[in-house]
Parts: sequence; structure tokens; C-alpha cells
Amino acid sequence: MAKGKPKVSGTVVAGFPSPAEQYQEQPLDLNELLVKRPAATFFVRVQGDSMVGAGINDGDLLVVDRSLRPVSGDIIIACIDGDFTVKRYWERGTGNGEQGTVNGGAQKIWLEPANPKYSSIVLKPGQELDYFGKVTACIHCL
Repeated sequence: MAKGKPKVSGTVVAGFPSPAEQYQEQPLDLNELLVKRPAATFFVRVQGDSMVGAGINDGDLLVVDRSLRPVSGDIIIACIDGDFTVKRYWERGTGNGEQGTVNGGAQKIWLEPANPKYSSIVLKPGQELDYFGKVTACIHCL
């Protein structure tokens, strides 16, 4: 076996390796991540605790898309008798999620809180539900 000097075959990090050195990612753009339709999207700050069971807390920021029609189970922003609210939308009967009045009782629409301290809002015949959009994301601080 021939004797000689050892050869250098590479390098090694002699400290705590930084993941950032080996993998560079583009900056995170929350608009790109959370806003699918910018012209139809708005943000609203939550006031109150009626949706805590759905992970929506007082002070959270909601991303709302006006272009999406509500279907049963969606969390929406609505206006009932001049009061804005965020609740889970439910419908039963002939409804198709379109904005308007409840048709003589054939369609039942109600808005449900996610906190047992509050009651559901059941639309009465002739009462209007002004739909403002579907909540697509919730941003809150820990």
C-alpha cells in the first residue's frame, strides 16, 4: 500500500448549521396566500365572542370574499335589520343561497353562533338577509 498525504475531499460546517443557508424561500405574501379575488375581497375586524367555537375571537381580522355565494355551513358576514354580524349560515328548503327574502316560509334560513351564550337568528317570512360575503380566512394573534 502506498503511503502518502490524505486528500481533502470536501467541506463540513463546524457550527450550528442554518437552514436558511441551505434553503432560500421567497418572502411570504399574505395577499397572495389569502386573497383569491382582490376586487371582491375585504377585511373586517371582529368585535365580540359569538364565534369563539369556530376559532374566531374578539379582535381577529377576517378575510371576506363577496364573490362567493353562501351554502349551508359557511361562515358569512350578513346584515339583518341593519345590524352586521358574522355567523354560520344554514338553509333548508327551496333556497339556493341567493340574497333575498324567505319565501313565505318555504325556505328556512338561520344564522348560528359558535358560542352557547348566544341564540341563533332565524329569519322570519318577509325578513331580508343582506349577504356581504363568505369568510375565507381568520387572522388572529396568539
